[in-house]
Amino acid sequence: MADSLVPLAELAAQEEELQFSAFTNDDAWELGSALVDRARREQLPVAVQITRNRHQLFHAALPGATPDNDSWIRRKTRVVNRFGHSSLYMGQSAREAGTTFEEEFGLDPQRYAAHGGAFPILIRSVGPIGVVVVSGLPQVEDHRMVVTALRAHLAR
Repeated sequence: MADSLVPLAELAAQEEELQFSAFTNDDAWELGSALVDRARREQLPVAVQITRNRHQLFHAALPGATPDNDSWIRRKTRVVNRFGHSSLYMGQSAREAGTTFEEEFGLDPQRYAAHGGAFPILIRSVGPIGVVVVSGLPQVEDHRMVVTALRAHLAR
């Protein structure tokens, strides 16, 4: 699925919708476990990571995931930590402005990747406090996997 099929307005609406009142270590475990359960069911070759205040609370690598996925996780997480928006949002924002993330911000692409899959953990009336990341699928699918898991977790 082409990146341009996820308009910036839709990505912004997801960030407005998917906010917590609090985020605990138990939330990280439950959210991460739900992502791993889905990956196992669908035999998805992904790595999953959840951090809060740059402290890793959850990490798993499913069969087929490689050390390269951990590199992507670090690069996508840096984008969310720096800008407070999902990594797909930042890439799409640049595309809709007629440029690229790399051209717009001049950041080292070996350290920052504005590719889908990293989503901020947002606390309502506070802002971003962490990151949920999936790496291993095409970027829009990585992003949608995280959004689906967040939506299900918040609906409980």
